[in-house]
Amino acid sequence: MDTKLLSSIHDPADLRRLPRAQLKGLADELRECVLQNVSRTGGHLSSNLGTVELTIALHYVFNTPRDRLVWDVGHQTYPHKILTGRRESMPTLRQLGGISGFPRRDESEYDTFGTAHSSTSISAALGMAVAARQKGEDRDAVAVIGDGAMTAGMAFEALNNAGVERDARLLVVLNDNDMSISPPVGALNRYLAQLMSGNFYAAAKQVGKTVLGPVPPLFELAKRIEQGAKGMVVPATLFEKFGFNYIGPIDGHDLDSLIPTLENIRELMAKKAGPQFLHVVTRKGQGYKLAEADPVAYHGPGKFDPAVGIVPPATPPKLTFTQVFGQWLCDMAEHDQRLVGITPAMREGSGMVEFHRRFPDRYYDVGIAEQHAVTFAAGLATEGLKPVVAIYSTFLQRAYDQLIHDVAIQNLPVVFALDRAGLVGADGATHAGNYDIAYLRCVPNVSIACPADEREMRQLLSTAFAQDHPVAVRYPRGAGVGAAPLAGLDALGYGKAEIRREGQRVAILAFGTLLYPTLQAAERMDATVVNMRWAKPLDADTLLQVASRHDALVTVEEGSVMGGAGSAVAEALAAANVVKPLLHLGLRDEFIEHGDPVRLLGLQGLDAAGIEASVRRRFGDLLASAPPSLKVVA
Repeated sequence: MDTKLLSSIHDPADLRRLPRAQLKGLADELRECVLQNVSRTGGHLSSNLGTVELTIALHYVFNTPRDRLVWDVGHQTYPHKILTGRRESMPTLRQLGGISGFPRRDESEYDTFGTAHSSTSISAALGMAVAARQKGEDRDAVAVIGDGAMTAGMAFEALNNAGVERDARLLVVLNDNDMSISPPVGALNRYLAQLMSGNFYAAAKQVGKTVLGPVPPLFELAKRIEQGAKGMVVPATLFEKFGFNYIGPIDGHDLDSLIPTLENIRELMAKKAGPQFLHVVTRKGQGYKLAEADPVAYHGPGKFDPAVGIVPPATPPKLTFTQVFGQWLCDMAEHDQRLVGITPAMREGSGMVEFHRRFPDRYYDVGIAEQHAVTFAAGLATEGLKPVVAIYSTFLQRAYDQLIHDVAIQNLPVVFALDRAGLVGADGATHAGNYDIAYLRCVPNVSIACPADEREMRQLLSTAFAQDHPVAVRYPRGAGVGAAPLAGLDALGYGKAEIRREGQRVAILAFGTLLYPTLQAAERMDATVVNMRWAKPLDADTLLQVASRHDALVTVEEGSVMGGAGSAVAEALAAANVVKPLLHLGLRDEFIEHGDPVRLLGLQGLDAAGIEASVRRRFGDLLASAPPSLKVVA
């Protein structure tokens, strides 16, 4: 494909020098660039194809980076990255040492705010607008937020605050594609869907072309927008009640509507006419038929051939931990009518599609509202139901107050299925579940299970469900060693560990899936290995028994060393007045960047070779003096 226009764009200043007539051709080239690069590296596709024209229009009209542009979540910023000097770096997208899949302040001056979790953009952009006012700087702040992210309470907290900052030069762009990661839910989405339905959208689109196209004088423009687009079509919008001047909806793929509209809004902002709200309608996957037809499948694909599309693997892959959870959830729901499943807008990601299909009356998608999800679960539990909250470890962080106050203090039997525990790879530090052991184990009444493989995971979920207090079961992204889950709903012992290998002198206590590289390392060192299974409560009997028979102890976990399971072991030994040399292996006190998760674990010293090297460095003399033993406990 001819990319002569795109190859001439090194920054938005180059873009702004183009005649407007050439922007449609640039959009075609930009969309093809996104498609070709994502097909080679994997990444977010549907959302980025949908923001091509909007990205061009924003950089064309606003003087970025002086004018601040904040992208909510940020997984739709590949066109933005390409237009802001990173086109040549796109082959390194989400690769170790390459550019991030999300905005990062340390990557580009055009990434004004680091985002990756949803619904932060309005708050951040408002802060930038108020800072500009306070410093006397002549610049605008623009927040681009999706309709899915608008379901979160934080977005409305920011709108509520922004509405009273009348002289802050703030624009909120609602990118309404009727599609978050999972199908959108809630009253707000129904409201937006009604605005978009039937002849309404066609009429609104025509208003955008006929009213805004000629760019009439500002007073007449405002009058015609009020009387035409809003007065007759969108009366008393929700956003005007927050104090915003609402404009739209307009076609987010029509540059002839977008650019004049944004230019007029920019003039309103310069006159300090109050916060502005532009409602644009886009389509996920725009311009690539396969993604348009199935935007969920193409939300975050791996590598694929754009000419063919995503092709299922020739041989069925191993079950992922997420799939094991989904099967267990359906089986336990069949067995126990009290079970209800809750997700904060992550039905596909958390493996709940089949549960939703089979048990629609017991499935609750609350939108991108983690805080509400946890307190909603608490309310259900007070009435005798058994809620299972399927949530990524990184997203539970957003509901920590609710977990403590609404679940733990009241000691309610809520099961937290913590997906994506540990490193997640290409999504990087913002999505890594590195902290859940540390932030959960300090909360009274909360227990933490760490299954080593798929079979244990199913059994420990059953154990968690049987408890009468809150229990979290943490498991990683992807597949494990391939231990086939048992068909039944049998549980493992609550708070009980198992000795997996008997060795000499040194005992290694493994938490979670790092049991298997630990076993490999232990074979070469003749060390004892304990599958701890529980970070809280610890199996104190097994711990003290092992400590009494060994000269040194090692803890291994795919979680932060500071405050993690190893710390729990040290505390338990100190409480029992047992003094032993102790080595903690886990994730270091640093934010771990994006890359292949196997490589990242190796860099952290948490593969078999790294575990062995660390133990030998610390306890090499003990291992050298140990008599040979190869007794393995099944």
